[in-house]
Amino acid sequence: MFEILLSDLSGQPLYLQLYTQMRNHIRSGVIRNGTRLPSIRSLHQQLNISKTPIETAFQMLLSEGYIVSKSRSGIFAVNPHENWPAFRPSIDLRQQGDVQNPIPSQSIAAQDIRFDFKPAGVDNEMFPVRIWRKMINEAIENHSADISKYGDTQGEYTLRAVLADYLRKSRGVVCSPEQVIIGSGIAYSIGLIVHLLKGIGRIAHEEPGYVQVREVFALNGFHMLPIPVGEKGISLEALEASGAQAVYVTPSHQLPTGAVMPYSEREYLLEWARTADAYIIEDDYDGEFRYFGKPISSLQSLDHYGRVIYMGTFSKAFTPAIRINYTILPIQLVQRLEELQHILNAPSRVEQWAMTSLIEQGHWYRHVRKMRNTYQRKHQRLLELIESHFSNKAKITGHSAGLHIRMELKTHLPTEELLKMAAEYGVKVYDFRHSWINWVEPEYPEIYLGFAGISESAMEEGILLLKKAWARVWS
Repeated sequence: MFEILLSDLSGQPLYLQLYTQMRNHIRSGVIRNGTRLPSIRSLHQQLNISKTPIETAFQMLLSEGYIVSKSRSGIFAVNPHENWPAFRPSIDLRQQGDVQNPIPSQSIAAQDIRFDFKPAGVDNEMFPVRIWRKMINEAIENHSADISKYGDTQGEYTLRAVLADYLRKSRGVVCSPEQVIIGSGIAYSIGLIVHLLKGIGRIAHEEPGYVQVREVFALNGFHMLPIPVGEKGISLEALEASGAQAVYVTPSHQLPTGAVMPYSEREYLLEWARTADAYIIEDDYDGEFRYFGKPISSLQSLDHYGRVIYMGTFSKAFTPAIRINYTILPIQLVQRLEELQHILNAPSRVEQWAMTSLIEQGHWYRHVRKMRNTYQRKHQRLLELIESHFSNKAKITGHSAGLHIRMELKTHLPTEELLKMAAEYGVKVYDFRHSWINWVEPEYPEIYLGFAGISESAMEEGILLLKKAWARVWS
């Protein structure tokens, strides 16, 4: 057992106290790795507090990898700082069957990895330190009268206004500032949507898809329906047959396959939502970056019936460090915000003011153009290197947009073995196995490589080492 002590006098919200104490207990070993944790209901009774702060704390722990949800078994502690412990609960959120989905073991220590092709990486050197420092200083000086006041829980109105204008120009999103909610990350936004969609039992999601999103929904009692993904994104025929009342999609660059949903499929999806009276949760997480063809407008821009909940973030084009993202709600859901004021909690006002100035003064537009050019160059270089060193041994897909690509290798060696061979040469690449509920080894192994967070010189060295690591595969 472990002790949780909450106090109304600490100055910290209850959810933050609970999150901090449970995280520290897991990291220190007080809550041992693999321990089954009390349910939200039992903690609600034990601590005699509302379920809302408990749900929020659990969502934060889930997003940081300190807990996992296992269907029909409960919630388990995971210490991400241990070296691949023996117990690692598999993720299986289906309502029937019990297919195990283990996370592959890793024998190479993290410090032995020299080149990490992390799909979620961003370019560290591109962050505009001087300009951001100037924006922060101006924010404090210009808003000194408000520095001691709490802000709007929905987010600063000025930021919501400039963001609505920017999204209209860049992604075709049509909204008013009243429809915009400023958040502190994907877990926060999904946590809000959980409350807005209460009463909807069945939510479809992409298979493979974003594990954190489906776990937050499952943790809150939703029945998750995995829908297969093809070259055009989520299967609309399977979605239509599923009986889902909402669906989570990444249409501009499917995570992880990289599929881009064509215009005709988007119209079909919107028509499904209209006739089924269902909601579409559109995650446009890296919609800023497209390398081939004309950019396709967001689903939200094509929606004439108020069925799309749109999400975006500053993490990919700016930095994940400031933890600012945004959600655009349909008008009918905005009307429900009043009853959810107790769970709204916007990020730092200072950083919101700074971001507002960054956009208003034109720095944001210039920065995004620079990032597009940089990522375009890196993207092209990675394709050239793979073509040069792997030629007909590899097929590249999912590369028309976003910050990672998928490489299909012409071998029947298991994906896990290829990852291990790469790690032995100090290179980390990914298979996104955790993105599947029903993992099936593909005919040819699929390897994912991110290019945003690695320099071009390191990229070249990494690919050369991959060539050496996998040389015996084709010898």
